[in-house]
Amino acid sequence: MPRVLVLAVLTAITVTAACGSPQEEQQVRPVAVDEQAFATLPEATTFATIEGLPQDHGAEPTEGQVLRVVEDVVVHDAVGGRAVAKLPATQVGSPTWVPEVERRGDWSRVLLPNRPNRSSGWVHTGGDDVERAENDHLVTVDLAAYRLEVLERGRSIGRWTVGVGSAEHPTPVGRTFVLASIEETVTDFSRYVLPLGAHSDSHETFGGGPGTVALHGWPDATPFGTASSDGCVRVPDDALDVLLTLPLGTVVIVK
Repeated sequence: MPRVLVLAVLTAITVTAACGSPQEEQQVRPVAVDEQAFATLPEATTFATIEGLPQDHGAEPTEGQVLRVVEDVVVHDAVGGRAVAKLPATQVGSPTWVPEVERRGDWSRVLLPNRPNRSSGWVHTGGDDVERAENDHLVTVDLAAYRLEVLERGRSIGRWTVGVGSAEHPTPVGRTFVLASIEETVTDFSRYVLPLGAHSDSHETFGGGPGTVALHGWPDATPFGTASSDGCVRVPDDALDVLLTLPLGTVVIVK
């Protein structure tokens, strides 16, 4: 396998739920964060580790709502809670789209791309710094069956046998999302790489990158139906073609 694998793909970039809520919750306004304090907040990106954020324990599809971060937005640890981070408008060269997993009035809990895995946070949606859209797609990865499936409005539009993480370097389970789309120019193992909002639990770093797990192609069929990667999901070319059509922020459920 090439040394600069999926988990290292970001090296090239650095170098070269539920709707409805009680009425009182709907009226909660965010505590103002002044410019100086905002500047010191850590950025919720795949390169960061941010403690103090709520963990997402969901394993089911969301309602399909996704948020586009138009301008950097404050991330809170609860509705009306403490400012813990900021979510930037771009992620590794792509616009930031994150899935909403819970909503309470003008507050949305969204999945985040930083460590620890399954981090989430609350953002206030009452201003102009975020936009809302509908995403009808879902990706599921069944590790035991070596199967990836893409669904649109609950209907399967493709199912493939794939390669997954080895016993030593397992693919992390849980609910994550397609973070970005990167054309691969450093190595030739895949035309594009789709980093997810998840990281290897066994690789703190990999090839100079932050150990980000991704969906990507492979030059031959050798890994398909095996657990042999460093945590990423290796897919056939026709699967990659379909995955590349999915909007950023598409939920990926790994089980």
